[in-house]
Amino acid sequence: MSSTLFGVPEEFDAIVIGGGPAGSTTAGLLAKRGHRVLLLDRDRFPRYHVGESLIPAFMRPMQELGLTERMDARGFERKYGGTLVWGNAQVPWNFSFIEGTAHEYAYHTRRADMDSLILDRARELGAFILEEATVKEPIETDGRVTGVRYTLRGADGMHEARAKLVIDASGQARLLSRKYADVTWHEELRNVAVWTYFDNCERLPGDEYTNILIEGLDEGWFWAIPIDKGTISVGYVTRSEEANKEGRSLQDLFWEEVDKSTKLKKMLASSNQAAGWRTARDWSYTSNSFTGNGWVCVGDSAAFVDPLFSTGVALATLAGSTLARIVDQIIQHPEIEEQALKRYVTAYRAFFDEIRTFVERFYDRSKYKEFYHSLATEMVDPDRERTPSANFVQLISGLSGKHPMLTLTLDDLVGPSDESASAQG
Repeated sequence: MSSTLFGVPEEFDAIVIGGGPAGSTTAGLLAKRGHRVLLLDRDRFPRYHVGESLIPAFMRPMQELGLTERMDARGFERKYGGTLVWGNAQVPWNFSFIEGTAHEYAYHTRRADMDSLILDRARELGAFILEEATVKEPIETDGRVTGVRYTLRGADGMHEARAKLVIDASGQARLLSRKYADVTWHEELRNVAVWTYFDNCERLPGDEYTNILIEGLDEGWFWAIPIDKGTISVGYVTRSEEANKEGRSLQDLFWEEVDKSTKLKKMLASSNQAAGWRTARDWSYTSNSFTGNGWVCVGDSAAFVDPLFSTGVALATLAGSTLARIVDQIIQHPEIEEQALKRYVTAYRAFFDEIRTFVERFYDRSKYKEFYHSLATEMVDPDRERTPSANFVQLISGLSGKHPMLTLTLDDLVGPSDESASAQG
């Protein structure tokens, strides 16, 4: 039975399930456009999440939200590029964002702090935010999702909220996506990750000081992300079958592989472990449907790709920005919903598939860096308008090619505005 929450209406233009980067970005930008938005999240922020290293594509939606200066004010560490120990003979090489993008840096950050920053901005922009609210099920009316039922921690009874469109940004919980669609796992990227945190680490030297380190070994690879001056996040990623070999734990495997590393081993030489262990499995998948009657997915509820190039948060927030523009038009012009969401899905899948395909091919560690550069050129610059190294940087920055994901418009669906039509008449 529904009960009304103090100050919170029951009818909305859009309901967003999930307050992570995808959900908060979508809700914030919809509220900024003047729409009534409800965001529900089962946790209380700040809350832990892995994924501390970001790429320049992330900066575009953050500029829309007006958050870039606040990130510097909060002390988030700027990330200007990366150091790779990768390819034939595991020769070290670097890349710099300034070579291939309009944004010369992104950030390393504790996700709890960053996610709270985006959620709070959505609240500032006028979205109704309910934390510790667990969505139990969608409300269906004549086969269309028209709202959700949810509980609030510490309160009895079920609450209801209704909206013109429900947005699933629930991450890997895939609350609506799991109910209405199957998922495809990408077999080439069936991996396991194990990670922890270290204090008092040695940093990379000179111009590499703020770089993420990606160090490839025979059976997997490490990330090392400098969260602040002395703390780094370190994780090891390997194939599921390698991790499942009998007789050793993932923690044992982690330390065995650290001993085989070069740059990482040096960084950890005088450090101390500062946290427990965390693991994740089967990281790469795509939902078979991103949208349905009255609902649409964004972020990890739609798709997730292996974390090799730290694309997850950037892809989620870019998709949130694009979806906010589309939903804004759908609310104003309900008749375009089906075609508009189809256009969103087509662009989103193409953008995701490009990143996934590149990651899959990059996992061949038998090549030299020139091969990886030429691969990026083949994918995003077939006319050879830029240098191969610039194409590589552009691709792994999440700003590749001329995807509709970055420029998608609905002008042809909406038609001229009333003002324009009157002027033409």
